[in-house]
Amino acid sequence: MTTGRNSAVGEQAPATPEKAAKGVKRARGVGDGAGGAAASAGKGAGGAAGSGGKRAAAKKAGAAKPVKKAAAAKSDKPSKKAAAKPESRTALVRRARRINRELAEVYPYAHPELDFENPFQLLVATVMSAQTTDLRVNQTTPALFAKYPTPEDLAAANPEDVEELIRPTGFFRAKTKSIMGLAAALRDEFGGEVPGRLEDLVKLPGVGRKTAFVVMGNAFGRPGITVDTHFGRLVRRWKWTEETDPDKVEKAIGELFPKSDWTMLSHHVIFHGRRICHARKPACGACPIAPLCPAYGEGETDPEKAKKLLKYEKGGFPGQRLKPPQSYLDAGGIPAPPLGATAPPATGE
Repeated sequence: MTTGRNSAVGEQAPATPEKAAKGVKRARGVGDGAGGAAASAGKGAGGAAGSGGKRAAAKKAGAAKPVKKAAAAKSDKPSKKAAAKPESRTALVRRARRINRELAEVYPYAHPELDFENPFQLLVATVMSAQTTDLRVNQTTPALFAKYPTPEDLAAANPEDVEELIRPTGFFRAKTKSIMGLAAALRDEFGGEVPGRLEDLVKLPGVGRKTAFVVMGNAFGRPGITVDTHFGRLVRRWKWTEETDPDKVEKAIGELFPKSDWTMLSHHVIFHGRRICHARKPACGACPIAPLCPAYGEGETDPEKAKKLLKYEKGGFPGQRLKPPQSYLDAGGIPAPPLGATAPPATGE
């Protein structure tokens, strides 16, 4: 934690007021003694000698002034903090893996927050999730998949009908083009089946590496890192990487963890970003990994105030899936309401 640690590191102790005063008193004592001697000599030798003695005493007494100024200047000068020691690669790996272990205990029920029953539904839902929430996609896809359950059905659909069905997700014309295009590609090139290889998935319209890893990791059990906005924001906030390009972030984080951790790591980080470590006002005071976070203090640190910022099941509110996994429900999670329905009241504070 940068806030607490750096405040006590590398302070340059200023001169204490007692030492400064002692120096001034000593200097004045020397001047006073000289002045007394000069005055006695002046009485015996005449007015001129007395006048000269006074000037000499004043000159010596004046030597105390620079001491006082120097002491004051040293006392008032802001202390310089020593630069924080750079984190070694080994320390970074250990801290990153510890954060993941801590998050695994906080979110043992972490899962993809898009409703799906097969790889085709997950692929379409992930493409539709661009520039909108998973909740809105989950509220929209039931009607879409009920009318077009297979790639062949969706590829042969009337574009205007599809646009109307997915309108609530925004950018519905571009998304219609993408999901109908990938459905046609699945029908024509893959026999109506979703491929499980990265190189095949990224050839489909509207499918990039992020979407491909979501499908590979959650529909086929093949490890992948999902770099969405939450993931990218948190790994930079935690100083795991300074990269901003998703492909470079993926590579940098992949080097910190064994491949077997990639899929669940993505869920842990994304869950934390949505529930506690928010973009604008992180709930630092309610964060379970605060001691490991270099950015602690960017958000609300008061525990009671931070608790009010928690979202989804952490704040007693509904989640994003209409049909979440049983483990999520067992942990106190609340299913999201269907499109147009009233959300159930919060059960937490």
